[in-house]
Amino acid sequence: DHHINYGSGSGLQDRVAFVQNDPSQYDASIRLADLQESDTGTYQCRVKKNTVAVHEVIVTVQEKPAVPQCWTEGELIWGSSILLRCYSG
Repeated sequence: DHHINYGSGSGLQDRVAFVQNDPSQYDASIRLADLQESDTGTYQCRVKKNTVAVHEVIVTVQEKPAVPQCWTEGELIWGSSILLRCYSG
């Protein structure tokens, strides 16, 4: 139908667009820009030509991991043991 249904209060209006200007030319792909964790969800593509075809895709957006903090515990002596600790908060 040449339109994208954004859902209510999704904040997608400025970040979603068809990849091709005219989706009736057999490519109804969309591009979702500036992914956010809140974009996680089920997306549905409904294409209607002579019949209706529907396909759902589950998108999971995970937070970028924080830079780990690492340190050693114990003395650096040949033949002894040390502990390498890392934490990412």
